[in-house]
Amino acid sequence: MTTVPPLQAPSGASETRARLPRLRLGELLIAQAVLTEEGLARALEAQKRSGRKLGRVLIDLGLVSEEAIAHALARQFRIPFIDLLRSEISPSAVALLNEAQARRLRALVFNEAGDRLGVVMADPTDLAAFDELERILQRQIDLAVVTESTLLAVFDRVYERTSEISGLAEELGRDLGEGPAATANGLGLTATADEVPVARLLQSVFEDALRARASDVHLEPREQSLQVRFRIDGVLHVQAEAEARIANAVLLRLKLIAGLDISEKRLPQDGRFQIDVRNIPIDVRISTMPTPAGESVAMRLLVREGEQRRLDGLGLPAWMLERLHIALERGNGMILATGPTGSGKSTTLYGALSEVNTPGRKIITVEDPIEYRLPGITQVQVHDKIDLSFSRVLRSVLRHDPDVVLIGEMRDAETVETGLRAAMTGHLVFSTLHTNDAASTPVRLVDMGAPAFMVGLSLRLVIAQRLIRVNCESCAEPADPTPAERDWLRSLLGEDRIAKGRFRRGSGCTHCNGTGFRGRRGLYEMLEMTPPLVELVSHGDTRAFMRLAAGQMAGRSLAHAAAEAVASGVSTVDEALHIASAVGEDTA
Repeated sequence: MTTVPPLQAPSGASETRARLPRLRLGELLIAQAVLTEEGLARALEAQKRSGRKLGRVLIDLGLVSEEAIAHALARQFRIPFIDLLRSEISPSAVALLNEAQARRLRALVFNEAGDRLGVVMADPTDLAAFDELERILQRQIDLAVVTESTLLAVFDRVYERTSEISGLAEELGRDLGEGPAATANGLGLTATADEVPVARLLQSVFEDALRARASDVHLEPREQSLQVRFRIDGVLHVQAEAEARIANAVLLRLKLIAGLDISEKRLPQDGRFQIDVRNIPIDVRISTMPTPAGESVAMRLLVREGEQRRLDGLGLPAWMLERLHIALERGNGMILATGPTGSGKSTTLYGALSEVNTPGRKIITVEDPIEYRLPGITQVQVHDKIDLSFSRVLRSVLRHDPDVVLIGEMRDAETVETGLRAAMTGHLVFSTLHTNDAASTPVRLVDMGAPAFMVGLSLRLVIAQRLIRVNCESCAEPADPTPAERDWLRSLLGEDRIAKGRFRRGSGCTHCNGTGFRGRRGLYEMLEMTPPLVELVSHGDTRAFMRLAAGQMAGRSLAHAAAEAVASGVSTVDEALHIASAVGEDTA
């Protein structure tokens, strides 16, 4: 991360403002040979039709890049262009503008030195915004330019709701007083969210989780505090801590929203509810568990937005996509996706469903919960409280003449056997299973009570997968592996591949919240049930089956995929070793 010194203006903000004359953007870009007159004329015509700002029109038409406009403005006004994602940002400086002001003015205070403030603006020609900044800040301003997309991305990071969460928690603690936990009516749980501190606290938690791209929210009571943690890119991060006495009030409201038994505190409970966060619908799966300090809460967040991803957009290798498409075209048999919770199994199966979803096929899914709404597909939600289990629904589903069936999870022997029988009788069946790797999956089905011959005849493909954290593109730098790490990579990929490797590691920046990683991608291995494998599993010869399966996947295992991600600069050796150790590969 780099420290960007503020621009040293000659004599204060008035001089800075004097260097911001009223100037037409188009003329500036033409003068600096960034844009042609023909391009400007085309953009002005488009601007008349749309009413948008000229800069946005130029970018959308592909005539000028956002970075080119920012650099041109910086040269014209003799102020720095700043890569804000790689810059140190002072939280105390950021707090000088609230989020609403910063977003409206498209400006951010990012550092301070004495009586001077370093301020970045996406549009330094906006003199009205600059005047308002002077009025609000009452300090000398050293101006710099930043691209608007970068500025908006940084807003989402620096204006997290952590301090707001702490403030609302304190407010709730004051409302509760020193006595025992308040009742539901005392907390105003029937009032609007704006009137209830506990409701506003939870809304802030969910908004912060959405900003941080968190997949899970954990509320964990300790002896002296209530800890809030988010799981981001597969790793838990402490987000806030509050007084322990508010834990019961927060849990009470969550139980009411999810329809759980508020009087039961001794047994685990599971439920779900839906909320809207910034007009984005989110499904929340909630699970409570009793601990000595109180009930702990884990919430899985599922954001319902965006188009469903297709198979070719998931990062599966070309050879694997080819074999999978062949299996899908056969139209019968079982295809399993395996891996731990949160490894992307459902995403893979939904991608496969999108490939076979045609008007000529009847597709039924049995899920817990329904994670994506797909047009043209009949989807059924499992409900254990009324004995609407996977096995019970599945028996009914097969009487509805489906061509394709998706079973959310193979949880018990009855569900496994029913699914395998459906695959044997001409249906294409998709499902998930929790196993470490692809080779052990057929053996696991037999261990669950499925007849070995049925596994051999019905199972077509097993895809095992993991998610690996990806280096942040904003701060990734070359990083050579240690000799021991090179030896491990060489054992998987060979010397030639290592010699051509592009090894990188994120150093940490604003864009990735200092972690060096931003986002995850899938790693995959596939076991195809060939006739020799079918014969071995049907006869119960587990050892021979595992040896032959390992030979079939030689050079194409999850560990190899993880090592390749390192050699390609996608991730780090530490991440790859974590994947390899989880699937039982030799990491010595």
